[in-house]
Amino acid sequence: MATTNLSSYDKTTIPNAKSFRFGIVVSEWNPEITKNLQKGAIETLIDCGANKENIISWDVPGSFELVFGCKKMIESQSVDAIIAIGNVIQGETKHFDFVCEGVTQGIVDLNIKYDVPVIFCVLTDNNKQQSIDRSGGKLGNKGIECAIAAIKMAAIKNVDRSAESIGF
Repeated sequence: MATTNLSSYDKTTIPNAKSFRFGIVVSEWNPEITKNLQKGAIETLIDCGANKENIISWDVPGSFELVFGCKKMIESQSVDAIIAIGNVIQGETKHFDFVCEGVTQGIVDLNIKYDVPVIFCVLTDNNKQQSIDRSGGKLGNKGIECAIAAIKMAAIKNVDRSAESIGF
C-alpha cells in the first residue's frame, strides 16, 4: 500500500525528455480515475521537457484492452516509451483477479517482445476511494510517477550501446 506522495520527483535526477516521443494508452473504464492519471502523466512529461506534439494518446475500452492498444501503438508509432493507464477496482467476483493478472502479464510480455518500454500505470485497488487517493488525491498521482519512469526508461532505451553506465 502506498504511503508516500506519488507525485514527488526531483527534476535534477531525471533526463531531459525533449528528444523523446511518448505514447499513452488509457482505459475508458473509470474515467474519473484514468483521465486524472493521464493528465498527471502528460503534465509531468511536459514539465520534464517533452514537447506536447511528441505525446500520443489513445483510448481503449477497458484495462484488459490496454495490452492490445500498446501493442498496436508500438507497431504503428515511433515512440520511446508507452504508459499504459487503467483502473481495476475489486468487486464481488473473480473478474478483478483475471483482469489484473491478464493486464500485468500482457505488459510484461510486451516489455520482453519489443524494444519499447511499457510502463504499468494500472491502479488495482480494493475500493474507489483508494483509486481516488492515488489519482490526484491525498497520495498524489500515480500518473506522475509513471511519467518519470517512462522518461528514465526512454533514456535507457536510447543509451549508446558502448556506454559503461547510464547517468541521469
